[in-house]
Amino acid sequence: MQYATLGRTGLNCSRIGLGTWAFASQAYGDVPEAEAREAVRIALDLGINFFDSAPLYGIGSGPDAHDGVAEEVLGRALGADRDRAIISTKFGRNPSTGIVPAFTAAQARKSVDESLLRMGVDHIDVLFFHSPFSPDDIHDDVWEGLNDVRDQGKVRSIGHSISMFRDTEGMARDWVAQRKIDVIQVVYSLMNREAADLIRDVGAQGCGVVARETLANGFLTGAVTRDTVFPANNLNARYAREEIAERVDYVERLAAALTQGTDLTIAQAALRWALDNPGISLALTGAKNRSELEDCAAAADAPAFSPETHEAVARMHVKDYPGA
Repeated sequence: MQYATLGRTGLNCSRIGLGTWAFASQAYGDVPEAEAREAVRIALDLGINFFDSAPLYGIGSGPDAHDGVAEEVLGRALGADRDRAIISTKFGRNPSTGIVPAFTAAQARKSVDESLLRMGVDHIDVLFFHSPFSPDDIHDDVWEGLNDVRDQGKVRSIGHSISMFRDTEGMARDWVAQRKIDVIQVVYSLMNREAADLIRDVGAQGCGVVARETLANGFLTGAVTRDTVFPANNLNARYAREEIAERVDYVERLAAALTQGTDLTIAQAALRWALDNPGISLALTGAKNRSELEDCAAAADAPAFSPETHEAVARMHVKDYPGA
């Protein structure tokens, strides 16, 4: 496993991190807790030390919802090995509040305390704003709350997990320039490159960048075919047959450009391509078992692609899909 400093946080992070959304969301199928906990242990054994979670990764919605299921699972899995892990989580969206944005000082303090309790830890390494959709979602007093939790040692660094990219890119740029945040988390993959300029610019300012959905919700693993039928609760069930076929065609062309003459899988190639970007600190994977984790972890040690290969891929048609 290779490691890199996460921007101006100073944290030495594995270049592949494990996201825990699948532990609770069922967006990619049911993941029993025993399997989720085993995945965390395997990740540690492979040298992965960055784990990303959120209160939103829970069950249900409204008053009967259970916030932070993935945080609870992560905490139980790490156990006494918490010091081997760099933990990021988020605030501002919870199933129990119907995912209504709450980026206030009070919510920041409350959310941090609840996350610490769920995970059984005494501090959070990176606390992300969880996908504000607009600058109007942000209350002016939120920075007071965030300063409080940092001063109390409950949180080490603040970041912005970006969604609704075109509406919130400017906000992220402003926060980085004002040194209000030290990290961004952004969708970035061979199928969605809209954040490339932002990654370049904030990276030049010393901001850490965590890439998510780098395998395009499974399309860049090679597991999806033109005939794949997704269960109704799967995130990819939203795509029409024509769009699935278009995506698969594109992945096949990428595989031809990136994996021929190598031992790389398409998943490893997709992760390696992202890690070759000098602005990217690490890439998250949602791997759920040993084979998937080993496949993804190996990407960190794979050789970088040549400039000629990057140029060839840059010339290939790419269509940005919202949320891809």
